[in-house]
Amino acid sequence: MSHPVIVFLGPTLASSHARRVLEADYRGPVAQGDVLRAVMERPAAIAIIDGYFANVPSVWHKEILYALSQGIPVLGAASMGALRAAELHPFGMQGVGAIFQAYVDGRLEDDDEVAVTHGPAELGYPLLSEAMVNIRRTLSDAMAAEVLTSHDRSHLQRIAKDLPYQDRSYGRLLRDAVDEGLDAGAMEHFRGWLAHGRADQKREDALALLSFLGQGLHEGSLKVQPGFAFEHTFMWEKVARPLLSTRA
Repeated sequence: MSHPVIVFLGPTLASSHARRVLEADYRGPVAQGDVLRAVMERPAAIAIIDGYFANVPSVWHKEILYALSQGIPVLGAASMGALRAAELHPFGMQGVGAIFQAYVDGRLEDDDEVAVTHGPAELGYPLLSEAMVNIRRTLSDAMAAEVLTSHDRSHLQRIAKDLPYQDRSYGRLLRDAVDEGLDAGAMEHFRGWLAHGRADQKREDALALLSFLGQGLHEGSLKVQPGFAFEHTFMWEKVARPLLSTRA
């Protein structure tokens, strides 16, 4: 019998909140080798929301393709999951949410759009920066609410995008905006609006993925029919064989 769904989750959504939507095996952000190890457990599906990069090797495309070739559905949303789903959806990986769709459409291209810094697992992965995709959504909502002008929205978006992802925060954004000549009163008005208007697109997409998984499990519709032949390259065998050889 298949194990429950395995979900790789970190700073995007607290696992305690995730469990209110879907009972699953929640693990930390995905890193290289984690999906391959998960395949060995034969779960009903694998879902990727958060994942490591930079100082920790990122999940390989190849290990996701291997999971698909073994008939295990792999789904992604919100962060690393949206990136990998956009890259691999032609091969059967499913994506959910607005961020995934924006990558597929080409409206988003850069990895830094979803990148954040966060604290350790022991503290619940507290966010130390704001994702660019969340800033974009928040600025659009503020303009729609007539809190920001189109000019101010464009200016703020450009400032945020120019910042290293580690430095992105609304406090830094507003300070830099005033330094660049945007009206201080308008920025204070926006700051006050943020208390109730700030959007979290990554969280919304993660919740949508969990709901999608729950419905798929209930209906028995979580299936994959890979339309490719998985190639056991030399590099794949070198990396994967030690793990695969430990399978019971």
